[in-house]
Amino acid sequence: MERLSEQIIQHASALPEGTPLAAKGLLHLGSRAAVDQILSRLTERGQLIRAGRGVYLRPVQTRFGQRSPSIEQAVEALAQQRGEVIVPNGAAAANALGLTTQVPVRLVYLTSGRSRTLTMGKQSVELRHAPNWQLSLAGKTAGQAVRALAWLGPEQAEGALRTLKCRLSASDFLELVAAAPQYPTWLASAVLRSFHRKQPEILTSNSAHQ
Repeated sequence: MERLSEQIIQHASALPEGTPLAAKGLLHLGSRAAVDQILSRLTERGQLIRAGRGVYLRPVQTRFGQRSPSIEQAVEALAQQRGEVIVPNGAAAANALGLTTQVPVRLVYLTSGRSRTLTMGKQSVELRHAPNWQLSLAGKTAGQAVRALAWLGPEQAEGALRTLKCRLSASDFLELVAAAPQYPTWLASAVLRSFHRKQPEILTSNSAHQ
């Protein structure tokens, strides 16, 4: 068992910071029962952090002692490992774009996978399943705008789009418009109305850069 314990630690140490470990990814080292037992034991020793059901993280060593990996690193690594799209939720997107001064109290991410909660040291991160249209344009400013507008809802969308006209680049706004067929009717209509009001400005802006 100690040999298996060393192998798992060596495997974890070779991974980029924040990359999660899962029992299924360690079956080349031993049986599922043995791997589960060692993961539990390493967690008790403080050599691993149990982030959620079947998900473990290696603590980061600093001169001040151990700490959990950053939320962003862990979520990004989890998305890559599981093949999921995981993005900050609409409240965080609206705050980042200056559409609200409200700072989210809870850490919530939207995911194409199942809903669950991860524990990162003293922080909990909620992964909430979301429809595909809310996950569109992941990693792009236009995608942030989609999620912010979804969070704000129909009543605030028109005003938010007026603000976004001034804050998004022409290319980002066009990406937002191009993805409109994916949106629910209320959002697609609001975005397209805003586009037709902005179109001359976009064409002028584009011409100036040619």
